[in-house]
Amino acid sequence: MPSYLIQLSYSHETVAAFIKKPQDRREAITKLVGQLGGVLVGSWFSFGEYDAVLVIDGPDNIGAAAISMAVTSTGAFKSFKTTPLLSAEEGMAAMKKAGKLNYKPPTAKK
Repeated sequence: MPSYLIQLSYSHETVAAFIKKPQDRREAITKLVGQLGGVLVGSWFSFGEYDAVLVIDGPDNIGAAAISMAVTSTGAFKSFKTTPLLSAEEGMAAMKKAGKLNYKPPTAKK
């Protein structure tokens, strides 16, 4: 099952709602991801560019995109970024495949 890194920033209204009524959103996230056959691997609050980081295992890219669309359509987030993750084995396979490709970079003409 593919893994995805989700980085999100809450809207100021959502942060204000959390301050007024602190909430643990893991159960809601678990249910959402579960609707598509996925699982929440972990979630963390963070600070800086993103307010929270999640790792989910999902069925496919279409499911991950559907989750992103459903969540961002609510307006509760300033940003919601989904990054597909490759296992170490998949990364090695990609490196091996890249080594067999015949690619020449563009050159500047004089």
